[in-house]
Amino acid sequence: MKNFLKFIGKFSFVVTLTMLLTFSSFAQIKLRRALDFNNDNRADFTIFRPANSTWYVLTSGNTFISQQFGQYSEDFMTPGDYDGDGRGDIAVWRETSGNWFRLNSSNNTFSQVQFGQTGDEPVARDYDGDGKTDIAVVRRTNGLMIWYVLRSASGFASTQFGATTDFTAPGDYDGDGRFDIAVQRPGATNTAASNFYILTATGAFSQVQFGQTSDLIVPGDYDGDGKTDLAVIREGSTAEANLNWYILQSTTNTIRAVAFGATGTDLNVQNDYDGDGKTDIAVWRDTNGTFYVLRSTDNNLTVVQWGQANDYPVASYDTH
Repeated sequence: MKNFLKFIGKFSFVVTLTMLLTFSSFAQIKLRRALDFNNDNRADFTIFRPANSTWYVLTSGNTFISQQFGQYSEDFMTPGDYDGDGRGDIAVWRETSGNWFRLNSSNNTFSQVQFGQTGDEPVARDYDGDGKTDIAVVRRTNGLMIWYVLRSASGFASTQFGATTDFTAPGDYDGDGRFDIAVQRPGATNTAASNFYILTATGAFSQVQFGQTSDLIVPGDYDGDGKTDLAVIREGSTAEANLNWYILQSTTNTIRAVAFGATGTDLNVQNDYDGDGKTDIAVWRDTNGTFYVLRSTDNNLTVVQWGQANDYPVASYDTH
């Protein structure tokens, strides 16, 4: 499942999956803005429907947005705030042509940029800290991982970091407002310890042993200190078993463990749905098209029915 989910943003995998089942320095706020379509500082419930290639958004203000955009058989979902207006832009990357397509929320115009090639992995984030999502891909070649970034503030950059068998894990781990290049390196077996390697925007290097090879990476700022926390989900041995979330909180360097969601039916959709600047643990259940959010504000549950079986929750794009 891990190898499959590292490219889960690609629309062509959606059917298979469901059959198997304001400028800020804060990393969490930048990830929230990728799915905040009405600029109220809360992530909106967003699903993509492969049957008609349409995005459906239920904003936190209970307004409804639908937009046909992309081709489910060829495109990866790459939402972000590319124009820097504080709102999420609907965007995709087409692997067959290496083209990025987006709708700019600032003026409702269409943009197209050719960057990348077949076999690359899209990793668009704000790497230069200017409040705009930067177009970026990772290319695995000759046993190495090469990061290519088209920075909106300072132009093109390429960095060799990681091995072909690593998993991408970008995040703002030092809280400087710029996303850092990072990877998770699996161990020899599914239950072996994995290691995270981080190269910050300032050039500092760090290594942290955390989680197991088969865990899914679910980055976010769960403790609200402005730094991305290392976080993983561990699936259970049966479809009915809980999903177990393990979060290495950067404020205290302690691990928070939470059982939330079901292995066989749920996809992780962590984001800041209550607007407090912290990532909320959350899942979307394919069997009933429902979001379940464990609010960080009060640790209570929000349940929102949005979508239907065989849809795909867009917030899962940030899973590796």
